[in-house]
Amino acid sequence: LFILTWTNRLAFEYDAASLKYVKTYKYPREGWGITTDGKNLYASDGSSYIYVMDGSYQVTRRIPVRRDGRSVRRLNELEYIDGKIWANVYVSDDIVIIDPSDGKVVGVVDCKGLLPADLYTEDTDVLNGIAYDERTGKIYLTGKNWPELYEVKLARKK
Repeated sequence: LFILTWTNRLAFEYDAASLKYVKTYKYPREGWGITTDGKNLYASDGSSYIYVMDGSYQVTRRIPVRRDGRSVRRLNELEYIDGKIWANVYVSDDIVIIDPSDGKVVGVVDCKGLLPADLYTEDTDVLNGIAYDERTGKIYLTGKNWPELYEVKLARKK
């Protein structure tokens, strides 16, 4: 289990099974999001890049993320799902699905209306949580200060 601080430039590692603390690392950027494919770490810093790192947080590659040839900025929360990186685009209702081999956006999940208007309060903030359960194949979405967690299934837009 990997956790990044947003501005303190630290990363924490915990054992996923026991949740016991393992180690603290110095981290060179703002920590916006992090995920893993089981071998590499993938991190975002709000830019249009995904940073591929080894287990010691050393960058081995930078992936420029592009949608229809244009850079996608404000990449935030990340989740590795079925060989692709899902990233919410900060202050939008979109999640982009990125091919980590070349950075191309291969899909967009439109989350507009996911949280019903009657559940918004003055503390409700942006879409910002993506989780994937490999055992069941279920995908969950939420946001900052959202009162609900949603299990979602993808459907093609007509």
